[in-house]
Amino acid sequence: MNIEALLSSMTPEIYARLSDAVETGKWPDGTPLNEEQKASCMQAVMLYQAKVAKSSEHMTVGESGEIVHKSKADFKRALQDTPDDKNTIARFKQDDI
Repeated sequence: MNIEALLSSMTPEIYARLSDAVETGKWPDGTPLNEEQKASCMQAVMLYQAKVAKSSEHMTVGESGEIVHKSKADFKRALQDTPDDKNTIARFKQDDI
């Protein structure tokens, strides 16, 4: 299977299952991954992160295949660039508490 076909058939749900399998070393039913499955899943997860997800996590894979590390300042900047309603859980004034 070529890379483009793999990416086009990979849904966010499949990515999440593969990512969980890589993290835990087990399939959702509890069956352990063998070494070949671990390697294949890891490659698929990294490829999806690089080409589709464009993740904003601390460490991820960039489009050109390099590992991207984000600094604390980058995280603060990203939070400031997004609207408050997405990042706010609750707001209180001094007299409300």
